[in-house]
Amino acid sequence: MTSPSPRLLVEERRRLIVELVQQHGRATVEELAGRFKTSPVTIRTDLEALARNAAIVRSHGGALPTRTRANDTPQSIKEKHRQPQKRRIGRAAAKLIRDGETIILDSGSTTIEIALALRDRTWSELTVITNGLHIALELSTIPSIRVIMLGGLLRPNSHSLAGMSAEQTLSQLSADRLFLGVDGIDSEVGVTTLDPQEAALNALMIRVSHEVVGVFDASKFGQRSLSSIAPVSALNVAITEKGASAKYVQSMIDSGVRVILV
Repeated sequence: MTSPSPRLLVEERRRLIVELVQQHGRATVEELAGRFKTSPVTIRTDLEALARNAAIVRSHGGALPTRTRANDTPQSIKEKHRQPQKRRIGRAAAKLIRDGETIILDSGSTTIEIALALRDRTWSELTVITNGLHIALELSTIPSIRVIMLGGLLRPNSHSLAGMSAEQTLSQLSADRLFLGVDGIDSEVGVTTLDPQEAALNALMIRVSHEVVGVFDASKFGQRSLSSIAPVSALNVAITEKGASAKYVQSMIDSGVRVILV
């Protein structure tokens, strides 16, 4: 990894700190201060903030990786990871949506890009069902978009809701199209996510939707997270980046998934 600019925004610097700690297994305050060309005091502030959000474990003189998967890092940091790819995927996904539809936007760092793309279009009517607080806030100021927020237990790191209350609300609804973000996709275990409650809610989202569109960047291929949502064949469409491995793309096509590369 090349040395980043000293003018990096705070969130970008913290995201890179998390990546370095995960990659090398540890990092000291002095190492990080040298790499980011900033003071040890600034790095200590970064580490304390990341530790509060469970993105790293604070240790004497530095930081260690968390015992949880990197997928559970704070939403503000996840959104910066592979952001250009996620933005392209989000814009391509938004083009599939027609005026008057009811859609579900799963919470996530890729689906928020769909919400942002929706803000750039003119709608006479659109209904968005979501369990993502960040998505609801982005769309709440647009009069022509009706937002239905699912209830449930709040996951602070991901700004998402899940659990029995969310499932009860969703079970009474139906949607034209679901846009599903995942933590991992594997030909054997299917699409997966870190949290079991979120996996159960995602599975119900699939059942109440006429069409399921998976949205994920190439880093998710070959990954297996804790909780299985559904087999790959449950996806009707998958939107991912052009740099995705041909092997994984072909595997999805063999499972009957229409793949869109952007």
